[in-house]
Amino acid sequence: MDDGGTGDGRVTDILRDTPYLAVDLAILERNLERAAADASAHGLALRPHAKTHKIPQIARMQLALGAGGLTLATVSEAEVFADAGIEDIFIAYPVWPSAARAARIRRLSERAALRLGVDSIESALALGAALPRDTVEVLVEVDSGHHRSGVQPALAGSVAAAAQSAGLRVLGVFTFPGHSYAPGAGARAAADEAAAILAATESLEKERIDATVRSGGSTPSRTATDGSTLTEVRPGVYVFNDAQQVELGSCGFEDVALTAVATIVSRNGRDVIADAGSKVLGADRAAWATGFGRLLDVPGARITALSEHHATIRMPDDVSLPDLGSAVRIVPNHVCATMNLADDVAVLRDGEIVDSWAIAARGANT
Repeated sequence: MDDGGTGDGRVTDILRDTPYLAVDLAILERNLERAAADASAHGLALRPHAKTHKIPQIARMQLALGAGGLTLATVSEAEVFADAGIEDIFIAYPVWPSAARAARIRRLSERAALRLGVDSIESALALGAALPRDTVEVLVEVDSGHHRSGVQPALAGSVAAAAQSAGLRVLGVFTFPGHSYAPGAGARAAADEAAAILAATESLEKERIDATVRSGGSTPSRTATDGSTLTEVRPGVYVFNDAQQVELGSCGFEDVALTAVATIVSRNGRDVIADAGSKVLGADRAAWATGFGRLLDVPGARITALSEHHATIRMPDDVSLPDLGSAVRIVPNHVCATMNLADDVAVLRDGEIVDSWAIAARGANT
């Protein structure tokens, strides 16, 4: 990882009142094209997770490049994208069908081909009882090492059998190798993912259920995904990338498409204060991360502290300090959280704003 300075941290023009989020359209397009080509080369369907960007315009770009549909995290996210005309949606989450949510799922299924996740016999039976037959398709979630939601692979067949007996069409299995989010863990997580998917597939076969869809993937493990075992991948962060991905080695700073543009409002020795705090960037910081974010133009700088409206940035000794009133481009640690805090993004081409996209699914958490 390059830790040296690449500039003096200045952005020549503040194009809007700061702080604001800016997307470099050329880098975004390159990221989308690369992931689509990689999936195709490995014989994998691409079903990107749109909880990262939450923007219908980007979803349409992904579909135009061959994505078979979208992955989302919540029913309300699915409603937003169905409103935007997206017709093939997988909610990769163990959805519990409360009465109100089940009614929303029924309405949503009338507008889009809908897949849901299940990870227990109880949730499978509840979904089957709450929804008319053939309303949705389901995939059984298995734990491949992240130890969050997901049944143990050997038990996937019993969940699938329960879902089938409840009148749900079982398409296969899925997992999230979230333990790829650690330094050097991408390849190992991909191997764990393949082993878990294979075991889960065998578990379904014992119940005479075919796992025609075997879905996984994450941005850190994306290039190591086993295309001989999986049929589909669901990365999300790759569209923009972020400081976590840079530090994990999943990308370089040249692959970061989204930054928060902020103004330097104060200085104290080698520390400078920018006007983008946790209410703009989000407060995520993994234990292994070197700060709360990075500067795109000064990779050696670190955000050492965040308040609600302040980012404290420690500047390297060999880089000139930015002037008060000048702008910096901050790379957030976790771009998914950042996107959920803003109303829109400025779309830049060659440094000029050419469009503004509403973050349509911001706050769609139910």
